Amino acid sequence: MQLSKTEEQLMDYLWKAEKAFMKDLIDSFPEPKPATTTVATLLKRMQDKGFVGYTLYGNSREYYPIVPKTEYFSKQVGGMIKTFFNDSVSQFGSFFAKDTNMSTAELEELRNIIEIEINRKKSE
Repeated sequence: MQLSKTEEQLMDYLWKAEKAFMKDLIDSFPEPKPATTTVATLLKRMQDKGFVGYTLYGNSREYYPIVPKTEYFSKQVGGMIKTFFNDSVSQFGSFFAKDTNMSTAELEELRNIIEIEINRKKSE
């Protein structure tokens, strides 16, 4: 399942908060704030998609994410690689390194992350 841009924005607030009531979520938005009914509709859609759950306290609902942020974005990046880079991680990496104006320091940091992951996988 995929989230709309507005649902992603709301989900991002929820991932940061970990748990939040409707008022807290609305307060997270910049001005002009969305209507309560709009946020309620988004939350209902996100519940139906399996992204959000809630705990009931009297008449109030405390919402929480069901899908971790890393899992969601991993699937999104995987879909992007499949769609735009012929399902080739190498093509994606090449584009990312060459065409995103990364500084030398950022490229070195990325290389270090990759080397750590290679060593971790070798030791498994």
